[in-house]
Amino acid sequence: MTETIKPVSESAVDPVQGADTVAFGERLAQSDQFSALFREGMALIEETASYLDGQGRTDSRLLSRAATMAYTSTTMSLTTRLMQLASWLMLQRAVNENEITREQARVDQHRVKLSSLSSSPPGLADELPEALLSLIERSFRLQTRIIHLDRLLDETAPSEPQSRDVALQIERLSNAFGAARKG
Repeated sequence: MTETIKPVSESAVDPVQGADTVAFGERLAQSDQFSALFREGMALIEETASYLDGQGRTDSRLLSRAATMAYTSTTMSLTTRLMQLASWLMLQRAVNENEITREQARVDQHRVKLSSLSSSPPGLADELPEALLSLIERSFRLQTRIIHLDRLLDETAPSEPQSRDVALQIERLSNAFGAARKG
């Protein structure tokens, strides 16, 4: 028995086929995979906070002066990255739980800077604690997955400027053909 996939409420009409298309990004954002991604992100934040408040303090005391500076700047970048990712995840969860609309999330999302988050390895990485490097690597993987999902959601977003452009073109054509009929 095959299951028919029904389009989500904000599906788009394919101008060529005339059929509804499935908004894959929105479907994914409302799926069990998103729930797992959300739990993974929140767990990584908790694990990072626990490390930085505990073993990370001990580990940082054993570093050279240059490595201590790298550790400090790296942990600041890590926590900033995780907070931005958490903000994005919380917005998507609020949409999924009907606390806000997808459009409200898009408006609020301008404050979340996913693409500007560094994805390069930290300086003096060979001197930094393995536990920190593992957290950083996992945060980069989470960032990559969230950026991918964010792009999928953007692809399904209605494009208001294009709609206005089409309406303007139709108006111009009507005016041109209307003027030609009158003349």
